[in-house]
Amino acid sequence: MSTLAKSALWVTFSEILFNLSGFIIHSLLGRFLGPADYGRYGIVITLTTMVIVLIGNGIPTAMSKYISEYFENNSRMVKKIKKQAVLLQLIIVGGITILFFISIPLICRALNDPTLIPLFRISTLIIPAFAAASFYFSYYTGLHQFNIQASLKTLRSIFRIVFVVALAYFWKVEGSIIGYVIAPGLVFLTAFMVDKFYIEPQLNKKIANEKERDIEFPWKKLVNYAWQIVIFFLAYELLISIDLYLVKALLNDDHLTGIYNAALTVGRIPYYIFYAMTVFLLPMISKSTSENNHEKTAKILGNSLRIMLILLVPMIILMSVFARPILLDFYGAEYTEGAYAMSILEYGVGFLTIFYVMSFALNGAGKTKVIMIISIFGFFMNAILNYLLIKEYGITGSAVATTVTSFIIMLWMLYYLWKYFGVLIKIKSLLKIVIAGSLMYTSSFLFSKGEIAFLFWSIILFAFYLIILFGLGEIKKEDWQFIKNSFAKKPSVN
Repeated sequence: MSTLAKSALWVTFSEILFNLSGFIIHSLLGRFLGPADYGRYGIVITLTTMVIVLIGNGIPTAMSKYISEYFENNSRMVKKIKKQAVLLQLIIVGGITILFFISIPLICRALNDPTLIPLFRISTLIIPAFAAASFYFSYYTGLHQFNIQASLKTLRSIFRIVFVVALAYFWKVEGSIIGYVIAPGLVFLTAFMVDKFYIEPQLNKKIANEKERDIEFPWKKLVNYAWQIVIFFLAYELLISIDLYLVKALLNDDHLTGIYNAALTVGRIPYYIFYAMTVFLLPMISKSTSENNHEKTAKILGNSLRIMLILLVPMIILMSVFARPILLDFYGAEYTEGAYAMSILEYGVGFLTIFYVMSFALNGAGKTKVIMIISIFGFFMNAILNYLLIKEYGITGSAVATTVTSFIIMLWMLYYLWKYFGVLIKIKSLLKIVIAGSLMYTSSFLFSKGEIAFLFWSIILFAFYLIILFGLGEIKKEDWQFIKNSFAKKPSVN
């Protein structure tokens, strides 16, 4: 628990900063561009990012998993795995980039908007730049170098704001896309230099002190693990993005697409915050399962799920209740018509967050086929429900469809956590969290939903929620002391 929480605090800081930079960018671009151009920007960046996530999490995730099993006592194997991953990733990234460029006219035809072709052609350059930076994030995750990873993530946050916003100010949508090429490119160069002058010498020093041994690691092992991860991420990215694409394709309204993109983007704040947990869950679970330490695995998962629920519930409730002032503060009055859709979508974000974080735990344990199947099912279900409900209820129908789908795949994921690891949130703990959340939700209607006032009331309501849990015995004095000690001492790198 100590290692888990300290790693969480260390990585979460950089993750919050990174996502905060994203929301600053979205907020400023929403105001610079207006709903219509912001909708076009959202379509291009979302689809290109989906491709990036797809290729950036296949081989690199497999590399991270296997490096985490060897980095403590076999540095030769670490270098062997990395070399194989680099070669495989170069082939995949090159092929996907070319294929994406060739497919752009077909993509724009499916979206009923050929004017997007020039924007997509510029965005093609994002793919190799982002994939190169992401490769090093996975590499440092496998080595448990969370401090380096956090520093790189912080640097990427700064570069994103500087280049995306500055170029968008002068060259609108085209400039913002170019900024998304420059920022990860500079992060990659920094990560490469850190590897060459800091990590590589350390590995060579360890190799000199290690016992000579034969090192064989078949590249097919990386591929066999990676292809299931790739399909998972493809299905997952389609699952969480199909609503925006269908809003664009079915309603054929750039204004409404921009409104829904705003609600979707700001509504995912809790999801992006908890993404930090995936960074250290995969290597830690991979290590504990490779050691057949089932007790440790169950403890890590149980604590992670409990912490996530305690913090996620109030965040979802507050963002749903205060959806309108949040959109007003982030984007301006033009976007507040998306508040009702966001208030519904927010609960889907909560379900989806639990599913996504826990899917990395199953990835680390090698249960990749399970999450792959669940994600494929979720994509098709979300696509069908969105198709039916968008035609009838517009963007509100899309929010309902995504929320229903997210709830079902979350339950499916929790079933497998129980089946494989015996991990399930205790009914007593769940009941206490539900009671505290319900009381907070009811109390929220007594407070102002003003543009600035809601921030103050949110803090009061969150404190009220924690006090209730403390009174019910769900949050103990030991938890407070542990958090205090974690902040007082700089997290150690494992």
